[in-house]
Amino acid sequence: MGDAELIYKIALTKIPLVGAITAKNLIGYCGGVQEVFRAKKRDLIRIPGIGEQIANNIVRQNVLEEAEKEMLFVEREGIEALFYLDARYPQRLRHLPDAPVLLYYRGTTPLNTPRTLGIVGTRQPTHRGIAICEGIISDLAGCGVVIISGLAYGIDVAAHRHALRMNLPTIGVLGHGLDQIYPPAHRKVAEEMAAHGGLLTEFSSASRPDRENFPMRNRIVAGLCDALLVIETNIRGGSMITAQLANDYHKEVFAVPGRVGDTLSAGCHLLIKSHRATLVESAADLQYHLGWEDQPDGTTTGQGVQVSMFPELSDDERKIVELLRTKDTMEVDRLAHETDLEPSTLAALLLQLEFKGLIRTLPGKRYLLG
Repeated sequence: MGDAELIYKIALTKIPLVGAITAKNLIGYCGGVQEVFRAKKRDLIRIPGIGEQIANNIVRQNVLEEAEKEMLFVEREGIEALFYLDARYPQRLRHLPDAPVLLYYRGTTPLNTPRTLGIVGTRQPTHRGIAICEGIISDLAGCGVVIISGLAYGIDVAAHRHALRMNLPTIGVLGHGLDQIYPPAHRKVAEEMAAHGGLLTEFSSASRPDRENFPMRNRIVAGLCDALLVIETNIRGGSMITAQLANDYHKEVFAVPGRVGDTLSAGCHLLIKSHRATLVESAADLQYHLGWEDQPDGTTTGQGVQVSMFPELSDDERKIVELLRTKDTMEVDRLAHETDLEPSTLAALLLQLEFKGLIRTLPGKRYLLG
């Protein structure tokens, strides 16, 4: 990424009143990031959603100097700046309408690993809640999952710490810039995560951990994960916001039940009763629902399906099965691209293969051999 290009990408995120959706709208109409800053005010005002105030904010270009300072910080600290069209940008986030235009990442774990699990919960968990969290993570250690959370007190940091103990990569999503760690008490675990996982944020340096930043952080946690697990939360807890976001993003949501009348289980019970979460009691439940029933070497039990055993398959059906044999899972859009089939035709074939027991459907319109 060229220096000038990165400066403009950073600058776009710093324009007052311009959020992720508006920024992408500007890029689409203007034809590129630099073109946004080269556009005339009269042309900017014609863009839907861009009024005179935003147009003035853009043409003044006050943010370019600030962006240059941020670029120097990123380069000095070895931080990766990921634009939403970059190949290394998290694919699970990219298609979401409110996905950040730019992310800052310090870490060693790729952001597009095959399996990700978000774990959230109360900041004041019980011993039981911590034990459940650690037990589930321990039992998932052999299936190649990345644990994602928000580095907050309670269940969040418990999940991060135990993932590190089990040699599982873990990514913390922050509500502030990478020049600080909040809460400061989690600095040591954050340093371990940067070396054996990662720290991710949409906020530039010097961004304070303000209250309004944390719902924004929560949407990234929800968007990054294949599934979200809620362990202990009251009805008004921040984890309920994350669960709602995950539902909005069509992610699989799971909740651990507690005892009747427990305040810290009320949120989980509400999610389950309202059919916004599936009840789980163990890692085995998660693996079953998500199709993560792996062998220790990471291969799935479905990889042994032999196409030759099913001579009744059509050529297109065989093509789909052969593709799935080469991948852990595949999204329907990727299958459509690889097979060059019409969406309606592909949908019918996938349904037939599922009826035959050859494939399984996973959350997020993903498929794997059954």
